[in-house]
Amino acid sequence: MTTADEQQVKDGDALARLDAAAALAARDPFAALNALPWLGASIDADAAADRFAQWGRSSVVDENTGTAVVPASVFDALHARAGVDARFPIGNAGLLHVYGYLLSTTPTPYGLKRDRWLDGALARAYGLAADAFLPWALPTGETLLTRVTAAMAELLARAAVRREQLGGTEAIIAVDRPAASGAAALAYALTSGGSTRLITTFPVAAVDDVLAGVDADGPRLRWNAVG
Repeated sequence: MTTADEQQVKDGDALARLDAAAALAARDPFAALNALPWLGASIDADAAADRFAQWGRSSVVDENTGTAVVPASVFDALHARAGVDARFPIGNAGLLHVYGYLLSTTPTPYGLKRDRWLDGALARAYGLAADAFLPWALPTGETLLTRVTAAMAELLARAAVRREQLGGTEAIIAVDRPAASGAAALAYALTSGGSTRLITTFPVAAVDDVLAGVDADGPRLRWNAVG
């Protein structure tokens, strides 16, 4: 068996464990966090380093479906583990979008929310290796939140395509259009008082259509952000 084959087996096993933890989360979310050593350890490390402070607030209710991506019990368990004060359905965007999505089994028009971290499309859109956002892949000891935060910050700094003024808050949309065919990476953040808070990132197949929709809507909070 080659090294690539061995890694594929390891990733398949990790995905099966994630599936089992997501199913367990519906019954016992605290046990689910402990069932995946890398998940609990990642949240603990990010909390200790105060990395969740770099992210803004978001609703866990998906704007496309009108349903919660994770139930209140999982929402509460995640925030308790991270030591972040929140009241369902509004919580920390990084905690919900990065780690909460991994435990979500709620279907959306675009598939499961966790797919953006698992299928490699978003990582490649950022110009990274396909496995760069696998949550259990810690070759450098960096948590998934650390890797996502770094990628988003760099994209927002160099590729802002829309800036919307919302009272005292500026919303920033950045898009990376890869030279090769495939999805683009979109990052969204809010800036106020000289401080930028990340909200979300996801792959986009039709960038022009998304931006046309943004322009047609006019300035507003997007993608489940809460001001």
